[in-house]
Amino acid sequence: TFNTTFNTIVFGEGNPSARLMFIGEAPGATEDQTGRPFVGDAGALLDKMILAMGTRREDVYIANVLKTRPPGNATPTPEQAELCAPYLYDQIIAVRPTVIVALGMPAARQILQTESTMASLRGIWATWRHPAPQTSYAPTVAAEFVADVMPTYHPAFLLKSYTPENRAKVWADLKKAAERLGLKPRA
Repeated sequence: TFNTTFNTIVFGEGNPSARLMFIGEAPGATEDQTGRPFVGDAGALLDKMILAMGTRREDVYIANVLKTRPPGNATPTPEQAELCAPYLYDQIIAVRPTVIVALGMPAARQILQTESTMASLRGIWATWRHPAPQTSYAPTVAAEFVADVMPTYHPAFLLKSYTPENRAKVWADLKKAAERLGLKPRA
């Protein structure tokens, strides 16, 4: 186990049958207070990204690897992510998205079970399968379900490093996800 101080479990929100699922790292201070994922500054940017992709926040599902704010609002450690993984994996199985956008390294590493860098992962389609379907609440469904994964930079990274180059990389990734779903992203 790991020590944490939090006010609220932030499980996730959105359309429970969404074709598009965004997975981030962990709740921040605002999320911890409201019980909703991505409602701070990074959430405002994510909302703009979702609209630019040709859909609405209400039509997607948004979750995090960790369901509670980590101590000191630190980046989730691999150990913390692994402890929370069963909840995330069963959440993915429950929603059954066609496409998962992994926002940031902790999400990409946990979903893809990799140690690769974001620079080498982003923009390249990957596949998610439940790594241990027999532990799922629905083992048959978990064993058969597959989702396409598009890793990209976290909106908080963009807020800190908002360069035309970084913005173009994330937009290229999001356009690929939108097009895979048949959405009409803005030009």
